[in-house]
Amino acid sequence: MAVKKRPKTLSQGRPPVTRPKERMSSQQSRTIIRTHHRLEKQRVAAVKKGDAESAEAIARSIEEKGGLKLYQAASKQGQSKDRGGDSSKVLVQWLRDANVIQDHTDITNTSIETRRCLEVGALSAKNEISKFTGQIEMTRIDLNSQGPGIAKQDFMERPLPRTPDEKFDVISLSLVLNYVPDAAQRGEMLKRVTQFLRRDNVSINPENSMSPAVFLVLPLPCVENSRYLDEQMLLRIMSNLGLTLVNKKITPKLCYYLFNFTGKGTGKKAGKRKVRDGPAMNNFCIIVE
Repeated sequence: MAVKKRPKTLSQGRPPVTRPKERMSSQQSRTIIRTHHRLEKQRVAAVKKGDAESAEAIARSIEEKGGLKLYQAASKQGQSKDRGGDSSKVLVQWLRDANVIQDHTDITNTSIETRRCLEVGALSAKNEISKFTGQIEMTRIDLNSQGPGIAKQDFMERPLPRTPDEKFDVISLSLVLNYVPDAAQRGEMLKRVTQFLRRDNVSINPENSMSPAVFLVLPLPCVENSRYLDEQMLLRIMSNLGLTLVNKKITPKLCYYLFNFTGKGTGKKAGKRKVRDGPAMNNFCIIVE
């Protein structure tokens, strides 16, 4: 009987985040991030092939170029306010549109309930959604907490909720799924997310039919330039998990999606198959077993 491998934790894929010591230009940060990702993909490929010598050589090259520390600094800076990096601004706008939240100066609906939001991979306790105290109760987790208000925790190891009070109305996965180590684990993460969503709250806003929701943000190339994933396939995977598209926004670098949770998924599996091909495409993929 084959022994089932223990699922990888997020710490094996997504690096921790550190604070940049020096200000760098947008071009510098993009170059650092791209170079790190390219070398890391080469290192992982070498490990899978069993080529330990090449993997070690690539690892040394990564360190010589600043390693994770410099990469983390570039990633953190890329999400600074002056560069439009706070993805929760998009989520806030969508929640406003659905009348889930209102600006404190414009509150007219005194019956608005407090909603619980779990932010996976949180970088700041002072982002846009954090301003809605009393309307949104935030729970923030990250592999390496960057300060007060963010718990150090791997979502894949977070205990499953035992009561409705331990579940959430909104779960944010902003630039998290793309750091999960492999395609099958990405599928496991999405399946796990649905277990943390409230099922007793049929609709956050009956008028808009917005059920408990998942906010998903990915680098645009994951959807637009992958051999194994396009938007149609992504939406099919989410639909099979009981998640229906409510809103989307595409920018030159990112794609933002808001899904409502109906709990009526088909449970169908999603394997790895090419949807297109090209010499400059990446291999980002989501497998649901």
